[in-house]
Amino acid sequence: MQQTAPTRDQALALLQEYNENEALLRHALAVEAVMRHWARKAGQDEEKWGVIGLVHDLDYERFPEQHCKKTEEILRQRGWPEDYIRAVVSHGWGICSDVEPQSELEKVLYAMDELTGLVAATALVRPTRSVMDLTAKSVRKKWKEKSFAAGVNREVIEKGAAMLGVELTVLIEDAIAAMQEVADQIGLRGTAGDPS
Repeated sequence: MQQTAPTRDQALALLQEYNENEALLRHALAVEAVMRHWARKAGQDEEKWGVIGLVHDLDYERFPEQHCKKTEEILRQRGWPEDYIRAVVSHGWGICSDVEPQSELEKVLYAMDELTGLVAATALVRPTRSVMDLTAKSVRKKWKEKSFAAGVNREVIEKGAAMLGVELTVLIEDAIAAMQEVADQIGLRGTAGDPS
């Protein structure tokens, strides 16, 4: 039996059912935006890519020790399509999953998950606390400071960029552009561009 593709509303409701942490919800929205941005660029199914980005960390707040495994269980119980489940689980490759990213969608999710965290952290230390005036150069500068956003696995981002055959700077520019589209929802509008 072919499962029907979940809608964004269903994905968001599921995310909110399992997560209350504001930072995690903002991260999910940032990853969704990046996935949608990339899907548009690649001429792919924006809705599908966005939904997968939205629920990729579904289990993280309640089941951090079972990250990816619990999401797989939840999505399977809800009758989600196998390719959606596989894509979500693949973002934890080498960390909490042995499912290697293979499709373009999976590789983008793998690379961008960590990168959105670094972009957000860089935006928040700027005087404007905004992603709106953020440049890839600023992010690259912070990238080199290992103590900055130390939880961000830079190796995963580099591996993802290599898998995609994309320059790291280009990946960062894409992440920034996508996150600018949802700056208000992810709390990164800051004061950039304010008349005051």
